[in-house]
Amino acid sequence: MRVLALDIGEVRIGVAVSDPTGRVASPVCVLPANEVLGCAAPFRRVLSDWEPELLVCGLPRTLVGQEGPQAARIRAQAEQVAATCGLPLEFVDERLSSAEAKRILRRQGLTERSMRGKVDMVAASLFLQSWLDARHV
Repeated sequence: MRVLALDIGEVRIGVAVSDPTGRVASPVCVLPANEVLGCAAPFRRVLSDWEPELLVCGLPRTLVGQEGPQAARIRAQAEQVAATCGLPLEFVDERLSSAEAKRILRRQGLTERSMRGKVDMVAASLFLQSWLDARHV
């Protein structure tokens, strides 16, 4: 089963997908938030290209595991996208995924400026991989 993950931000949304067996996550792209939330052509193209069966969205939690201050907005936006696309939706803890994504990109030699458009899709692939791993234990 192919899964599409979204790291929903206020400006950009990172997109990642799993392989068809649902074992390996890969970053795909970063799209402007309004294109994903409005189901514009670039996002519809991603859906068409990858044909996901499930949508997984990162939900920000505090370090003690409670939903963070942005969680209500992200939950509502994810539900809107899932309904528009006709996909079932699950949420996953995205705690520290952006920090880990930045660490990975820094290790690859990227500067803060050059990693700006990549962090969100790498973060989406990180929390998607955690979600996949938890299902294949």
